[in-house]
Amino acid sequence: MLHGDRKDRINAAEPTPPELEIICPDWASDAARAIWERLAPGLTDRGVLTVWDTDAFLVLCEALARYRSATQLVNGSALLVQGGAGLMKNPALQVQADAERVFLQFAARFGLTPSDRQAIKVEVAHDATGQGANRLLS
Repeated sequence: MLHGDRKDRINAAEPTPPELEIICPDWASDAARAIWERLAPGLTDRGVLTVWDTDAFLVLCEALARYRSATQLVNGSALLVQGGAGLMKNPALQVQADAERVFLQFAARFGLTPSDRQAIKVEVAHDATGQGANRLLS
């Protein structure tokens, strides 16, 4: 109670994923795979990324890869481009905004922004008390 964890709000039957090797899915793009290789080890070490999370984490990596690609297109051209009816907003801006939105939604789930990290509790050591709801009761 002193630490802010009320026992009636803790799911003692929280399912825990099996401790299997966490690998990037083979259908990932090369750009997303590079992002995966940069971010996944730290999240895995902290128990934030598990085998059940690989698809969601790949969505995050693909969104960041799309954001980077769209940003490069925007930086290499104008904000307005010639369209059929005259000048129009560069379509890469919409791709960039969409990818940014998806990335930020998924980044929050993995605690990848400073404010989102405040809501996540993790145990660095992988022992019996650091898994599932037990990590909150110790």
